[in-house]
Amino acid sequence: MIDTHAHLESVEGGADAAVAEAAAVGVSRILTIGREQAVDLAARHDGVWAVIGWHPHEAADAEVDALRRLLERPRVVAVGETGLDFYRDNAPRDDQRRVFARQIELANDAGLPLVIHTRDADDETFPMLERAVVPVVLHCFSSPDRLDEAVERGYMVSFAGNVTYPKAVELQNAARRVPAGLLLTETDSPYLAPMPLRGRRNRPANVMHTLAFLAALRDTSPADLERTIEANAARVFGLP
Repeated sequence: MIDTHAHLESVEGGADAAVAEAAAVGVSRILTIGREQAVDLAARHDGVWAVIGWHPHEAADAEVDALRRLLERPRVVAVGETGLDFYRDNAPRDDQRRVFARQIELANDAGLPLVIHTRDADDETFPMLERAVVPVVLHCFSSPDRLDEAVERGYMVSFAGNVTYPKAVELQNAARRVPAGLLLTETDSPYLAPMPLRGRRNRPANVMHTLAFLAALRDTSPADLERTIEANAARVFGLP
């Protein structure tokens, strides 16, 4: 199984322990988000790959050109997470727009997928993504009203542990409807631990809980859904 989105450097107990724990329950591959720290972790672990970029919260201080040298490093498979966050507004919106646009260009130039964070900003995120000519992954999917548009554009739709929460009915309906070839899952560790671990710090091993929940929603077996998600991730991120 693969966890397609984790912040390994922030996982409680350290990244090395988290990778070992995940492998012990069958999570043999992890995509970790960041920049230098993500590349370093990918170099240390055979089952880890790096996704590099500037989060919208960091946009005021982002140096997008600094990502270019990291793209030359082995085991970098995507640009992100990048996008717009108008919920917390931790960076000025104009800075967010500028940094997001530049990372779309960077991904296009590099031919790498884009991993997208969008929160309370879909009305601007989706139009800006029309510039992308590479695969797009909607991380921690939270745009059920835009599902049909996302599917029409061929975007990957990735569900985190919050899809398991009892009140997440709209997300659950979206998870039932996503075409199998566009489905991914993730932990977003250390955030959004799934039921029954809600409230604890999340870990990559916990993607197995979300996998089981999604399989039940979609009336399939966890083993069959795992094969589907593995194949999707390998295709989109160019994994062996």
